[in-house]
Amino acid sequence: MNDHSRHDHSFGQDVVRAGEQRTLLVIAITAAMTIVEIAAGLAFGSMALLADGLHMASHAAALGISAAAYRFVRRRARDPRYSFGTGKMNALGGFASGVVLLLFALFMAGESARRFFAPVAIVYDQAILVAFLGLAVNGASVFILGGHHEGGKTRGGTDSGRDSRPAAAGEDHNLRAAYLHVLADAATSILAIAALLAGKYIGLAWMDPLMGIAGAALIARWSTGLLRDAGGVLLDVQAPDHAPEAIRSAIEREPGTKVSDLHVWCIGPGICSAAISIVADEPKSPEHYRGLLPRDLGIVHETIEVHGSANGGSPDVSAGAEEG
Repeated sequence: MNDHSRHDHSFGQDVVRAGEQRTLLVIAITAAMTIVEIAAGLAFGSMALLADGLHMASHAAALGISAAAYRFVRRRARDPRYSFGTGKMNALGGFASGVVLLLFALFMAGESARRFFAPVAIVYDQAILVAFLGLAVNGASVFILGGHHEGGKTRGGTDSGRDSRPAAAGEDHNLRAAYLHVLADAATSILAIAALLAGKYIGLAWMDPLMGIAGAALIARWSTGLLRDAGGVLLDVQAPDHAPEAIRSAIEREPGTKVSDLHVWCIGPGICSAAISIVADEPKSPEHYRGLLPRDLGIVHETIEVHGSANGGSPDVSAGAEEG
């Protein structure tokens, strides 16, 4: 049996992730655009430019949550106070950003509803220019963050070539949160452009608040999905059925062997932990059963208990094992 008296629970969380680098780049782009719009709004007396600049500033601050979470994960990865490393800070950062997104959606819905009953004058030319500028910046940010979902899960929620890996483990919720922030901005810019063009050329001024409500509903849907998935990681929700079934099937192929209790849960992006209780007529070492586990499930920490069945009567053995 291997010597497991000293465990390293960093599980690779101490390295700089590509998602962190992309998030920092998007923060820099967003902050630069924020400064330009606020300065232009103050210089030219444009409330539209000033308002959009302040709006982008709020999203830059929200993206800062993701950057701070990445930094915390790296700096504290080897801190022995964290039993399974710091990977769950990734989900916590995603959850916090999801809350910010949901609050933003509620604010958008409330302000849009208010404008149905108390319309405000719209300077269409400036507003359309601001919307196109915002769309260009957010489109670049979406390109930087999109299509690179670390751990094997893509933006649309489909698996990309590693179907056996638990979905919860394949998700970088922090990167997903940053992506949803810039995607929300891009979506609202598109809806705003459509509404402003309709108001300018067709006279449908009510399209502006209507599109605001539609955008709020879309962002609320994205944010609740993020809250659900990230919250599941924080609450140690069991991995999807195919992961426990793969473990159970691999172990129970041994004659006279039964998995009596099994838990698999996510402890970080792309990594899981498992607690397995085994009853066998002829018990073998935990290291033997560890070797039977599928290697493509992202399991980096296992606690294995082995019990002799009533037929075998062998003594119980147990051990914790980590993937090297």
